[in-house]
Amino acid sequence: MTPHDPNAIQIAQSIQLAVAPVFLLSGVGIVLTVLTNRLARVIDRARKLEDAGVNTSGTDLRDRQEQLRTLGRRARLLNRAITMSVVCALLVSFVVVAIFVNEFVTTDMSTPIALLFILAMLSFIAALLLFLREVFLAIAALKFGPRR
Repeated sequence: MTPHDPNAIQIAQSIQLAVAPVFLLSGVGIVLTVLTNRLARVIDRARKLEDAGVNTSGTDLRDRQEQLRTLGRRARLLNRAITMSVVCALLVSFVVVAIFVNEFVTTDMSTPIALLFILAMLSFIAALLLFLREVFLAIAALKFGPRR
């Protein structure tokens, strides 16, 4: 039997530590997909309203303008949620890098790693709250039944 190389064992442990943040990155990626799809739908709907509203006047014009304002607010919320999700993904990526760097430097990096992870989670929470606000806004703007 050959003795185990302590460096190889430490690297293997670092890889094990980095697996959880990588799964988190997958989840953030899925959330980004949902957010970008919603943003694309909002943009498409706004373009459709703008194109249809060229020759509109009176009540229909005011209704279209209100819908466009709501779509603009939704787009801004989604843009912020996307930004916060990307910030989260970047911070998680830094966590993974820091876990590996920690194996090769003599300085204890546990505090910076923990802070990066906390910031990543706060960014993700912010993204989810912005997404929730956008969903509430979308539902509030729904109008069922015949129009006046």
